[in-house]
Amino acid sequence: MPRINKDNCGQKTKILISPSSATAQCKPKMNNDHLYQDLYDKDESFRDSLSTIDQQGKRIWVYPKKPKGPLYQYRKYISYLLLLVLFAIPWIKINGQPLFLFNILEGKFILFGIYFGPQDFHLFVIGMLILMVFIVLFTVVFGRVFCGWVCPQTIFMEMVFRRIEYWIEGDYKAQKRLNKAPWTAEKIMKKGSKQIIFFSISVLISNTFLAYFIGSDALVDIITDPIQQHLSGFISMVIFSAVFYAVFSVLREQVCTTICPYGRLQGVLLTENSLAVQYDHVRGEPRGKIHKNQDQSQKGDCIDCNLCVHVCPTGIDIRNGIQLECVNCTACIDACNDVMTKIDKPKGLIRIDSLNGIETGVRSIVNKRSIAYSMVLVVLIILQVVLFINRSDVEALILRTPGTLYYENSPDTISNLYNYQLINKTDKEYSIQFKIANIDAEIEFVGEEPSTLAQQTAEGAMFIKIPKSILTDRKTNLNIEVYHDDELIDKTKTVFLGPLK
Repeated sequence: MPRINKDNCGQKTKILISPSSATAQCKPKMNNDHLYQDLYDKDESFRDSLSTIDQQGKRIWVYPKKPKGPLYQYRKYISYLLLLVLFAIPWIKINGQPLFLFNILEGKFILFGIYFGPQDFHLFVIGMLILMVFIVLFTVVFGRVFCGWVCPQTIFMEMVFRRIEYWIEGDYKAQKRLNKAPWTAEKIMKKGSKQIIFFSISVLISNTFLAYFIGSDALVDIITDPIQQHLSGFISMVIFSAVFYAVFSVLREQVCTTICPYGRLQGVLLTENSLAVQYDHVRGEPRGKIHKNQDQSQKGDCIDCNLCVHVCPTGIDIRNGIQLECVNCTACIDACNDVMTKIDKPKGLIRIDSLNGIETGVRSIVNKRSIAYSMVLVVLIILQVVLFINRSDVEALILRTPGTLYYENSPDTISNLYNYQLINKTDKEYSIQFKIANIDAEIEFVGEEPSTLAQQTAEGAMFIKIPKSILTDRKTNLNIEVYHDDELIDKTKTVFLGPLK
């Protein structure tokens, strides 16, 4: 946000408060400086506190005006589509497996019907790095658009709970009057019905999110079976429901402004070229009301109607510049465009633009930072693809049994005892055969021959016997191939221990 200060040059200095830095430079006094004097002299103390907290530290409840306009309509379409996807995914199955499952307690993860176990943790780590770098790159280029258009918190709050509130209590002025009014039968009915609906939706949301962690089948069992059979699951549902209810009925925008770390990262991630919801102070200032028979040529296009403030779900004034509370919901754009149309002014006084776009008219999303993040993202994606392609359906781990030495089965044969573990990453059963690829050896299993169940881990023991005559050293490396019906599905290595030569 630009303002004018006196500097050591003895001139007025234009200071541009950008998302990432505030820089000052000496400039000659411009003829039109007086047009922006009101804006430049504006108090910047608003950046030292949240718009929803007063000086005593008490919360200022936000009553946003019901938004309307083309961007709001687009948001509704996108939000309802995403809600449909969110609620449908836990019930979609591929070959009997859920489309997505994130069972942290059992270490079982399914993505697009493909099972990932603890042994695939490296893929999970790289996937999280890809997601983090993508978020950083997306924010550097497009700002915080994710928060206003895609984030579940914003979608549920603005497109579900807030719309129910408008339906029951009316627009923002009616809500204020209702809260200040004494408790009557009408107020009790409105407040009570709203909270009942809020909690019912919270229960639905909690059950949906729980299905992502335990699966839809387990969720149905918890709902249909007696409570005592699934007490821990029932308690989890109650806790989840209470948390969601508190988030959407009490915390609300506080989640975005004080709890979510993403908003705090804006000042680090955004640059002067990042796209965000911006107020065009060059065109809009100095702002002022429109009066009949008054010369408007010395005023900007902003008529100070404050509608952009009234519709803001986080209670900020976008005309103060980029702020961490702004979720880029674009409600202020719709409100301002509507006013500009009515007063016969061009739309776009508030628009999605960069700081450089506002100041100089030059817009460029390609810069050193975006290029660097893009290169890192491409490298991580390539690495993830290569590792995923080389991922085997069955992973074998063969280790010598701890605390054992070699055994002399006969004067001519040495054997070692091994423990094996077979991790089946698919929804199929496998019968397994081991073959020693680099040396003539015999394998004798302890008990039944190995086989694996779908998405299960099989364990067992076996002896590997090698003739003394081909052992040339104390330790011999063995290359073991794992087959299923003569199909090579994995390779592993282990060490064979023999007598000293």
